[in-house]
Amino acid sequence: MKKILVLGGTGFVGRHLCKELARLQYRVTVPTRDVSKVQTVQSLPLLDLVQADVHDEAALARLLPGHDAVVNLVAILHGNSFEFERVHVELVKKITHACTGAGILRLVHVSALGAATDAPSMYQRSKAAGEAVLQGSDLDWTVLRPSVIFGEGDQFLTVFAHLQKTFPIMPLAGADTLFQPVWVGDVVSAIVQCLQRDDTGKRTYEVCGPEVFTLRQLVKLAGRLSGHPCPVVGLPSALGRLQALLMELAPGPRLMSRDNLDSMKVSNVASGKLPGLDALGISPCALGAIAPTYIGIRS
Repeated sequence: MKKILVLGGTGFVGRHLCKELARLQYRVTVPTRDVSKVQTVQSLPLLDLVQADVHDEAALARLLPGHDAVVNLVAILHGNSFEFERVHVELVKKITHACTGAGILRLVHVSALGAATDAPSMYQRSKAAGEAVLQGSDLDWTVLRPSVIFGEGDQFLTVFAHLQKTFPIMPLAGADTLFQPVWVGDVVSAIVQCLQRDDTGKRTYEVCGPEVFTLRQLVKLAGRLSGHPCPVVGLPSALGRLQALLMELAPGPRLMSRDNLDSMKVSNVASGKLPGLDALGISPCALGAIAPTYIGIRS
């Protein structure tokens, strides 16, 4: 029985991945800073929830022995340059060093579509820098670059559905940006395929759905499915940046930032220059087949 260390296993993709790995009879270890606050994966069979700070290299070194592979899902969408560097670059360095020290070479790393050294946002550039760390290592790494991920428990379509239940109009920055959203189940399948197949090492895959939408179309779809459609008004650049700034300053969970807006200066769609889900034997599910199963039910 293979034993997998899943970093970020209590997050959105991590919860879905842990359920699938448990179904496939993998032994899974998930570190978290506070075991008492995690309910989502505690009851899964063959899963060990361990209290640990993954940013502590000594803690990583203690966690790794006995595992066959590592999956890194740790990421942040909002932050400043220091925070992006800490999570997307420095942590990858620590993981790489700890894996090398423990003799564990197999690592599946989830990055992001649009990662590039000359990308417009700090988020995208930091993701590219993290990939570069792996590419310069001796690990048997695989990088997955997903587009925006949708599915039950997401912070994407579900959020837009809730907002339209509350507000009579949706002012939207980056309304015409193109996205190729991918179902979380397909992302999980891609990770599992990479863990199971020997021919995925030292390769980068673009993980995208079968359809391209503008952000405006996606927001309208979320409104229709929730039963609370409202007009979507695209904002010009200056107003969009003001909206993003106000959201940065607002209390509570951050929905948008100026860095998010910067990332939308380029389309979030597959380049066609890298292998995709089809190279992993996966036929991606259409958004229209999945979104109605969870949008509206909980909105």
